[in-house]
Amino acid sequence: MSNFIVKKVAVLGAGVMGAQIAAHCVNAKVPVVLFDLPAKEGPKNGIVQRAIDNLKKLSPAPLGNKDHAALIEVANYEDNLDVLQGCDLIIEAIAERMDWKHDLYKKVAPHIAPNAIFASNTSGLSITALSEGFDAELKARFCGVHFFNPPRYMHLVELIPTVSTKPEILDQLEGFLATTLGKGVVRAKDTPNFIANRVGIFGMLATIHEAEKFGLSCDVVDDLTGAKLGRAKSGTFRTADVVGLDTMGHVIKTMQDNLAADPFFPVYQTPAVLTKLIAAGALGQKTGAGFYKKVGKDILRIDAATGDYVAGGGKAEDIIGRILKEKDPVKRMKALRESTNNQAQFLWAIFRDAFHYIAVHLESIADNARDVDFAMRWGFGWNLGPFETWQAAGWQQIATWVKEDIDAGKALCSAPLPAWVFDGRTGVHAADGSWSPAKKADVARSDLAVYQRQAFRAPVLGEGAADGKTAGATVFEDASVRIWHQGDDVLILSLKTKMHVIGSGVIDGLAKAIAEAEKNFKGLVIWSADAADGGAFSAGADLQSMLPVFMSGGVKAIEPEVARLQQAHQALKYANVPVVAAVSGLALGGGCELMLHAAKRVASIESYIGLVEVGVGLIPAGGGLKEAAVRAAADAKGNDILQFLKNYFLQAATAAVSKSALEAQQMGYLKSDDVIVFNAYELLHVAKVEARALFDAGYRPPLKATFPVTGRYGYATILAQLVNMRDGGFISAHDFKLGSLIAEAVTGGDIEAGSIVNEQWLLDLERKAFMELLNNPKTQERIMGMMQTGKPVRN
Repeated sequence: MSNFIVKKVAVLGAGVMGAQIAAHCVNAKVPVVLFDLPAKEGPKNGIVQRAIDNLKKLSPAPLGNKDHAALIEVANYEDNLDVLQGCDLIIEAIAERMDWKHDLYKKVAPHIAPNAIFASNTSGLSITALSEGFDAELKARFCGVHFFNPPRYMHLVELIPTVSTKPEILDQLEGFLATTLGKGVVRAKDTPNFIANRVGIFGMLATIHEAEKFGLSCDVVDDLTGAKLGRAKSGTFRTADVVGLDTMGHVIKTMQDNLAADPFFPVYQTPAVLTKLIAAGALGQKTGAGFYKKVGKDILRIDAATGDYVAGGGKAEDIIGRILKEKDPVKRMKALRESTNNQAQFLWAIFRDAFHYIAVHLESIADNARDVDFAMRWGFGWNLGPFETWQAAGWQQIATWVKEDIDAGKALCSAPLPAWVFDGRTGVHAADGSWSPAKKADVARSDLAVYQRQAFRAPVLGEGAADGKTAGATVFEDASVRIWHQGDDVLILSLKTKMHVIGSGVIDGLAKAIAEAEKNFKGLVIWSADAADGGAFSAGADLQSMLPVFMSGGVKAIEPEVARLQQAHQALKYANVPVVAAVSGLALGGGCELMLHAAKRVASIESYIGLVEVGVGLIPAGGGLKEAAVRAAADAKGNDILQFLKNYFLQAATAAVSKSALEAQQMGYLKSDDVIVFNAYELLHVAKVEARALFDAGYRPPLKATFPVTGRYGYATILAQLVNMRDGGFISAHDFKLGSLIAEAVTGGDIEAGSIVNEQWLLDLERKAFMELLNNPKTQERIMGMMQTGKPVRN
């Protein structure tokens, strides 16, 4: 075994992509130096410094912790090229101009270390053409690497070799991208716009063409082609606005310049409406106008015929909504094709166009069909890739319909479907791999070592691989939980409730899992089977299930349930084997408290953690405030506890939620030795490794110790600030009430400063306040408002 460790990265170009790639390297604790031209005025590194400063203002945030912007090293091409000698990976990310890139390469090539990987981040330029002029030794270490924007959040990275690129270079870079930066890597062929942009931009052009044909406005098209199809909710035209119409125009031009022999070439014409918008400087979201324009509170849409902005808000017709809700994909596609409704005909047309295109071009753009599907899922936010959609809807029937449309002249071009489409197959994905026309065989998944860390890799429809909901050996399962293992020495608890909310069944499941783990396993991991798909760790307590209890028995009937939750979390904390919380997505309220009581936390970078109970007029009562007081006392080490407590108080009182696991660490919800994982598909593996390591190191739960609290001194100090906020009109009277009860719970209440208490003292204060609030009409308004609308009520 030989390690490939990227000790330092250089990013050439401090534009939008370059600066954000550098930011994501810093997120992953990879030292990075960001280069650009020397500034003509002011400090020489002014261009880079301004780009770094801008990172702190962008939304969504490129940095998991804004303070880490200072960790990006600044450099310019005039003074600092010697720094490249110490970099293992150099990513060029300047503007998409072949001549500019070549000029830069001549300047930096002599300074690249002998074993460094050199990569160009380009959305579609030829990697082979970019490598012209390199000596053979550098050509062997050069490849394309295409991050999607924004780099922190978009899972896809396309990796593009030339014929000269050493295979081991690609394997090393894929490992770094997958584990360290958390990406889904697809290897693309060196063809114009690679896979995702080639298929995706064709799809957008075909959609614009068909929308014009069927007389549909851009707002109606976006409603039809967004969430209703299991795609990004921004649809087609709004996605173009977000990407930037100039960027879209550039990608289209790459196709026009390089694909003259493509049978679909006429479709690559720049739509007239797009040309007019770009000429007018209406480049989308970044200029305030594109296909859409916000005027006051109104969102206007472009009228393609007149070029004017008119009232938007057009939606799909009800009949289309009913068709798309049909669960059987075969029936759904049949209904679209046979309907006389023009919106249904439009949808069939864009599906047909996509199927036609990917079948004709699969052999030239990708190694196999799986790579096309992953590229569209990870790069464009589709739930299912185009080949998966075709296969699910009935391969041969769809193929026949597409052929009929081609023969009837209804398709976008007359190119026939390849012969392999009709060879009797039922699809392109099977248990042994995915179809490769070039190899005339199914191609299995990559067996690189990095993928051994992914217990359940991204699934492909038709592959039939085991998933986290059914795999392994089940010890116990009901409607709320599944307790299971993978045939090894770590037990797994998976919540099954909606958003993994915590109700009576989950509390019972926790007790069962702890008992089983203590009896037969080295540790317990709490992990969600949909963690890699953006599923919640836990969105908190199940308020819906509490309603019948409240209606039948009133507030008094709720108190035993709250006490049960508190004791379940305590049992977790004091379990005799380590419990590791594998956190990803939302960990809110009771979900945050569940996580806080684990022996250790392994969190995906995209974890959004906080105590948010004030949003429903309650305070945390599952031990979250108690844990804040315990941690503050430990952090203070004999100093003034209030200085360490005030942030915990403020976060609970304002329902603050971390925007990343890194920020959660800064807020104190994650400890400094908790592990942050960048690829959510590796979360279960890392959590099990941590649980096993704790056990093998002789794990013992913490002793039930007492600790000091700030008492009435801390309570009075916080209360004075709350009074000022209330009297100044910054918070409502009910917010003041909530804040004062949180303050009482975290300070220990009306006792002497420095008093020594145990955990139960604070748990009792939490529970008492919770019960008091349940009786409060203002809290009841907030609870009902949240349950009815899903939005907090301000009262």
